[in-house]
Amino acid sequence: MRVVLGVAGGIAAYKACSLLRLLSEAGHDVTVVPTAAALKFVGAPTWAALSGKPVSTDVWTDVHEVPHVRLGQGADLVVVAPATADLLAKAATGQADDLLTNVLLTARCPVVLAPAMHTEMWDHPATQANVSTLTERGVHVVPPASGRLTGKDTGPGRLPEPEDLYAVCERELARSAAARTSTAFASADAAARGATTADVAGGGRRGDLTGRRVVVSAGGTREPIDPVRFLGNRSSGKQGLALAAAAAARGAQVTLVTSTPADLAGVDVVTIETALQLRDAVVAATAEADVVVMAAAVADFRPSTYVGTKIKKSHDTGADGSADESAPSITLVRNPDILAELVTSRGAASSPVIVGFAAETGDESGSVLDHGRAKLERKGCDVLVVNEVGEHKTFGADDNTVTILRRGSDESTEVGPASKAAVSDAVWDVVTTLL
Repeated sequence: MRVVLGVAGGIAAYKACSLLRLLSEAGHDVTVVPTAAALKFVGAPTWAALSGKPVSTDVWTDVHEVPHVRLGQGADLVVVAPATADLLAKAATGQADDLLTNVLLTARCPVVLAPAMHTEMWDHPATQANVSTLTERGVHVVPPASGRLTGKDTGPGRLPEPEDLYAVCERELARSAAARTSTAFASADAAARGATTADVAGGGRRGDLTGRRVVVSAGGTREPIDPVRFLGNRSSGKQGLALAAAAAARGAQVTLVTSTPADLAGVDVVTIETALQLRDAVVAATAEADVVVMAAAVADFRPSTYVGTKIKKSHDTGADGSADESAPSITLVRNPDILAELVTSRGAASSPVIVGFAAETGDESGSVLDHGRAKLERKGCDVLVVNEVGEHKTFGADDNTVTILRRGSDESTEVGPASKAAVSDAVWDVVTTLL
C-alpha cells in the first residue's frame, strides 16, 4: 500500500529510519516527506537511499506533477514521526507552508501523528489543545512514551519505538482496507436496492471513541499455590490486547489491565497476576470510565491457603525411612465475580457500558450459544461476546469466531473466522451504538 512518511524537525528523526525500513520490508510503497528542519538531523541522501525515491521538502520540485496534491490524494496512510509541537500547531490550524503540511491538508486517508518533544512542550496547554483538535477530526495521535529525552531530561515526550509505531500503521492500513471492502459491498447492495453510495458511505471508525475512557482486561489470572506452582488457564490475552489497541486507534484513552506482557502505543498498561489484583485494578480504573471490557479469563477459584515454601513431592516418615507418596490436598475458594460486581456497583446508571466475555464449551445441557445467553441474563452486562473454547480453539490463536449478544435484544452479530483485530473492531462497532 502507498504510505507517506512525514518527518518533522526533531532529534527523534533518526528513529524514523527504522520505521521506514519496517514499512518497506512489509512491502509498502513509502514516500518520505521531511521538513526542511528534519534534514538538519537526517540528510536527504539517507531518506533517498532507504526509500529508493528522491526526497523533497518544498512544493516547487517536480511542480508539473503537482506533488503537494498528488501525494495526499494517492496515499493509503500518512504517518508523521516525529511530529513536533510546531508541526502539530500547523496541522491543527490548517497551515500549508511546505510539502508535508500540504500533504496533510489533501490526505483523505488515515493520518497518524506521533508527537515527540520535551515534556514541558508536550504538557503546554497550546499543544494539548492542538492534539484535542486533531483527535476530534479523526487523526490518530499516538501519545508519546515516557523516558530519556535529549540530554539528561526524562519524562513524557519520547517518540515511541519504531516497532510500536509500525504496529499502529499496520492496524490503520488493515482497518482502512476493511472499510473500503465493506463500503464496496454496501455500495453494490445499495445499487441493487436503488439506493446511492452516499446512503451507505457516511462516517467511519476513526475517532469514534475520541474523548472516551476505556478499561480493558486481558489474559488469564494465576492463583499461587506455593512459590513455584499456580492454578491458571490457557488464555493468551491476545484478544484483550487487540481490543485495547483497536480502542486506542479509534481515539479512546485506554487503560489495559493484563497478566500478559504488553507495550501498546497510546495505552496505559497495569500488570496484574491474580484475580484479586485484577479486581482492584479494574475497580480503580473504572471510576471515570465510559466503557469496561472484561476480556480477561479470570480464574473461578483460588487456593484457600498459600504455602510460603515449595510443597515437596514426598516426605520421609518413620524409622525405616519410608516415603509418604500421597498427594497434598488443596482446598479451593471462589474468586469474586468481577463482571457481576461491576454491574451491581453501576446500579441503574447507564455508564459505564459493560462488556463481558463468555468462553464456553457445549455440553449435554446446552450449546455454546445457550450457555452464552444464560450468562448474559445472569450477569446483566450490556454486551456479551461468546466464543467456543477448548484445545486448539481460540486460546493462543491469532483468529477468533464469536457471537456478540446485546442485553434486551434477541438479535446477535456473528463474526469470524476472522483476525482478533477484526473481531475487536466488530465489538467496538456494537459498543459505540450504546454510547
